[in-house]
Amino acid sequence: PQAFPSPSASCSTPSTVAGFNNSALPNPFIFNEGTPVQTVEDWSCRRAQISALIQGYEAGELPGPPDSFSGSFSLSGTRGTLSITARNGGNSISFSSTITYPSGTAPAAGWPLVIAYEGGSIPIPSGFAVLSYSNSNMAEQNDASSRGQGLFYELYGTNATASAMTAWVWGVSRIIDVLETTPAAKINIDAIAVTGCSRDGKGALMAGAFEPRIALTIPQESGSGGDACWRLSLWEQDNGSVVQTATEIVTENVWFSSNFANYVDNLSVLPIDHHLLAAMVAPRALVSFENTDFAWLSPLSSFGCMTAAHTVFQALGIPQNHGFEQIGGHEHCAWPANLTASLDAFFDRFILNETSTSTNFFSTNDVFYGVPWNQSQWINW
Repeated sequence: PQAFPSPSASCSTPSTVAGFNNSALPNPFIFNEGTPVQTVEDWSCRRAQISALIQGYEAGELPGPPDSFSGSFSLSGTRGTLSITARNGGNSISFSSTITYPSGTAPAAGWPLVIAYEGGSIPIPSGFAVLSYSNSNMAEQNDASSRGQGLFYELYGTNATASAMTAWVWGVSRIIDVLETTPAAKINIDAIAVTGCSRDGKGALMAGAFEPRIALTIPQESGSGGDACWRLSLWEQDNGSVVQTATEIVTENVWFSSNFANYVDNLSVLPIDHHLLAAMVAPRALVSFENTDFAWLSPLSSFGCMTAAHTVFQALGIPQNHGFEQIGGHEHCAWPANLTASLDAFFDRFILNETSTSTNFFSTNDVFYGVPWNQSQWINW
C-alpha cells in the first residue's frame, strides 16, 4: 500500500488540545498549534496528530504488538485456519480465523485478501481470499455492559482504555503480523482490503484508518460512528430527523471509549470529527457505501463528512483514491447490484493494480429527509 514516511521526532502528538472550540468541522490542514499544513511531509505529521487525538477523545489507546505472539496455519481444501497466540504481561490469549481461498494455483505474490468483519456482506470478486474476522470475540459489543469484555481485555486488562473498535483494530494488526511471517498462507500482504457493515462498518473504517498495511478500506452503511460526522448527525437531529447521535451511541454500546461520554454533550470542544478519521486512510484507498432508506444512518452526515474528508485526498493529488456512493432501494446491509461496478473498480485499481481503471465515484441521491445541507456552514477551509 502507498504510505507516507513516518513523522519526524519534532512532530508533537498530544492526546488533547486545550481550549479548542469549533462548531464547524475541524480543519484538516491546520496543526494543533495553529500553523498550516503545507506539504505532503506535513500531512504525515498532521495524520499522526489526528491519530493521537482520536485515541485521546473517543477511541482509547491502541497498543502496539504484545510482548510476544506466534501463529500457525493449516489448510484443508479451499479453507485455511490461521491461529494466533499472543502473550503480554503474563497474560495469554489464542484466537483463530478462517480463510476461504479461490480454487487453483495462487499468484506468485500470493492471493489478495479481504478481511471481513463477521464475514462481511459485500460481493467479493473471484480470485480473492476472504478471512472472516470474529471481531466480537476480540471485544464484545452486545450493549453497554460489554465494556472490557473479550479476548483483548483478557490480555490487556479490563481497565484498558481501548474501545471495542480499537481492540478490533489491534486484532486485525496481529492477523497481518502473522500473515507476514506465514508464507504457507499464500497471502499477498500488499493487497489487503477490509470491510464490514453497520456496526462492523464503523469498525472497518477504524481499522483502515489505524492500520497502514490495509490497501483498501470498504465501510458499508456505517453511519454515525463510521463515515458520518458527530456534528452533522446532531445537525440532522436538531432539524427533526431521527438519527444516531454521539449522545445516543455512548449509551447504546461500547464502540467508543468511556472517555468519549465526557464530550458528547459539547461537540464543539472536539478537535476531531470523522472526516479526519477517514482522512487518516490517505494516501491509501477508501470507498464507503451508504443507504438513504434508513434515516438512522444519518445520510446527510455521511455525505457531508465524506465531502470534507475528500478535500484531503484532493489536496494530496489523489482524489481517485476516495469514493462514496449513497443510494436507497435495498435493505440494511443488503448489497444493491447497481453498486457493484464502483466496488469492483476499487478492487481492480487498488488491490489488483489495474491503474487505468477509473475510480471517480462520489455521489448521493440527496435524500436527506428535509435537512438542509450548506457546505460552507461546515467546511470553511
